[in-house]
Amino acid sequence: QVQLVESGGGLVQAGGSLRLSCAASGSIFMINDMGWYRQAPGKLRELIATITSGGATNYADSVKGRFTISRDNANNIMYLQMNTLKVEDTAVYYCNVAWINGRSRPFNSWGQGTQVTVSS
Repeated sequence: QVQLVESGGGLVQAGGSLRLSCAASGSIFMINDMGWYRQAPGKLRELIATITSGGATNYADSVKGRFTISRDNANNIMYLQMNTLKVEDTAVYYCNVAWINGRSRPFNSWGQGTQVTVSS
C-alpha cells in the first residue's frame, strides 16, 4: 500500500502564492511520473502539471508561467509552487503518482486532495 499525503492548501488573495506538497510513503520501489490535477466545483478534474522521474515538466496553458512543479526523489515528495494566483485557480488539488512495487508491478495512486481558495 502507498499513502499520498497532500498539504499546503488554504485561502489566499488573488496575486498571492501557495506551495503544495505531496509526500508518498509505503511499499514503493520506484516512482515514475508524478502530476497535479485540480477540480473546481461543477467541472471535470483537469491535469495541470506533470514531472517525470528525470525532471522533465509539462504544464497546462492555464498555469504555464505561474506554477512550477518539482520533486525530491530522495524523499518521494512532489511540490507545486503556485504564484500569481487567480480566482479561477480555486479548486481542490490532487496529486497523482505512478509507481512500481518490489515485484515490478505498476500502480497509480491519488492523494486525498487539498482545497485552494483564491479570493478577489
